[in-house]
Amino acid sequence: MFPRAAIIWASILVSASASNYTLSFRSSDVVANLNTITRVLTVERDAKPVQTILMDQDLGSVTAFEQLAEGFKLTNSDGEVTEFTIDWDGEDFSLFTVARRSRHRSRMVVDCVKLGGDVNWFGGPTQFTQYWPVQKQKFNEYAYINKAEDSCNIAERYWLNSLGSFVYVDEEAPLFVDQNYGQPGYLCLEAKKSLPFDVHDDTYSFVYQIGVGRDAREAHMGAVRRILGKPTGHPAEEMVRYPIWSTWARYKKEINDTVVYVFADEIYKNGWKNGQGQIEIDDDWETCYGSLEFSSSKFPRMIHTVGVLKAKGFPRVTLWVHPFVNKDCEPVYSEAVRNDYLVRNHSGQTEAQWWNSEPEGSVHLDFTKPEVAEWFTERLKRIQSETGIHGFKFDGGEPSWMPEDPVLNGPRSKHPLLITDSYLRTVAKFEHLAEVRSARRTQDLPIFVRMNDKHSSWGTMNGLPTLIPTLLLLNMVGYPLVLPDMVGGNGYYNQFPSKEMFIRWLQATVFMPSIQFSIVPWDFDEETVRISKKMTDLHERFTPKIMERFKLSVSEGYPVNPPIWWVSPDDVEAQKVFDQFMLGDDIIAAPVVRNNVRARDIYLPEGEWVDGNIATVYVGPRWIRNYSVPLHILPYFVRKGVKIY
Repeated sequence: MFPRAAIIWASILVSASASNYTLSFRSSDVVANLNTITRVLTVERDAKPVQTILMDQDLGSVTAFEQLAEGFKLTNSDGEVTEFTIDWDGEDFSLFTVARRSRHRSRMVVDCVKLGGDVNWFGGPTQFTQYWPVQKQKFNEYAYINKAEDSCNIAERYWLNSLGSFVYVDEEAPLFVDQNYGQPGYLCLEAKKSLPFDVHDDTYSFVYQIGVGRDAREAHMGAVRRILGKPTGHPAEEMVRYPIWSTWARYKKEINDTVVYVFADEIYKNGWKNGQGQIEIDDDWETCYGSLEFSSSKFPRMIHTVGVLKAKGFPRVTLWVHPFVNKDCEPVYSEAVRNDYLVRNHSGQTEAQWWNSEPEGSVHLDFTKPEVAEWFTERLKRIQSETGIHGFKFDGGEPSWMPEDPVLNGPRSKHPLLITDSYLRTVAKFEHLAEVRSARRTQDLPIFVRMNDKHSSWGTMNGLPTLIPTLLLLNMVGYPLVLPDMVGGNGYYNQFPSKEMFIRWLQATVFMPSIQFSIVPWDFDEETVRISKKMTDLHERFTPKIMERFKLSVSEGYPVNPPIWWVSPDDVEAQKVFDQFMLGDDIIAAPVVRNNVRARDIYLPEGEWVDGNIATVYVGPRWIRNYSVPLHILPYFVRKGVKIY
């Protein structure tokens, strides 16, 4: 509820023509003005514009106005209704809704949010080329679902601007986006009945909310409290404090128990503490993809293998898992077909493809069916009870791996997005030692959300420079429990990191929630091992601060690694910084993410900041020019007076 006395509604007829209205509504100190002739909706706070939206042509022929209890309703000459209603009115935050319901499938609705001027924007989807701020991103009729294409494994419908206002589009809208295409300087939100969304109902709804806060931080926290939500728990401290050692990038599919033993021995021999790490067995441990049975030639006695790894000093062993079954994987495939456990499209077909199958060589389990979720869960529990495996790395989850135009168990308006939600809520039962790579309105889950696989590259196309922008984006669309990708990237396309790339990549993850190795320091030289040990020790030293922030993300919804403008929301310089980030409100990390760099500029927002390397105190806001960054140095700054454990 909201304080009703604070709300004033008014409608003003400015012309004798019934189609010419200027409509205003006020919520506390927020005013929205809609001109039905120009179709421009302008939102102001304290008499300053914070949001401008060019609305669809359906408002160009308004014939009727009706005042509602909490808003007003417009009807056009085709009988189509647009409603404006206030949802929340508070001292620091206001929220209202623009709703078009029961639009006929033959109609497309397009509202365009103005991006131009000096306004910076944050949010939107993850991408190969990850801009920060995001207003330079380009999209052309981009189907707004999370998908494998473009590394768009997360696509929350949330865009926040530096003036303290956001737009959030309801998940039931069949949403496409045009950004900087048809109308440069605009983010156009297009709702239309078209694949990959459900195309079988005659009508659809297009609803979005506009939030306004005193600044960007207050607006975002309003979104967290009213829309996005917050985690209900967090990963185990053991996944934070000590490195995760994965077999993937170093060995790919060439793994067996002997390979894993050698890997464990090397980790210990090169100086990482006994009993303080996690071994993650990645791809190709199954008899066939989807069996959830260990290959007898690779891991003939998995309970013994887990015991050996524990004896070698690795108390936690986790396993890579996916939601697919290859058609040649028997008897599991036949069992899934017989029990109708597979995603089917409207033609009844189940065939699909993923990265470990031939075209039409796999099927996707339908987690929207409770019996499938239970079957999958019980099979994983059996693995744990029979082998001692502790947790899982869950891959996949994006709708694009299913047959197109699927039939799922749930409202058609949420197809095909339901699969991500259902899959993640199934696997999140393994919570504290679990990780996933996709997400969709699952900010409440208490598990790590892993970044998309990064290329072992210095380039802005999914290379090291995109690591920090991806971290910032995930935090600012409501996913603070971020697991960064493996140090040095995944080594795809026979591109492996250089020594310098490896070290800089590791430094970039020190103040992120966890460190994952696969390519390892001793693949290079002794100096790399020495620097890497120093960096993992630094991460361990700051683990209490990470855990402290985890707890705040659960209790309050705060980001763990916010952008540096978080502590000074009106600082325009801070808003543009894409290669620094914070841990909580008191630590600034400024790693090097470019090749052959030995000096960099660093921006410090308002406050007193102590250099973590030389104890010099700086007073912000200010730039530090040409800060020396030899290969062994990670620049970081701690707010003066903050205790470090």
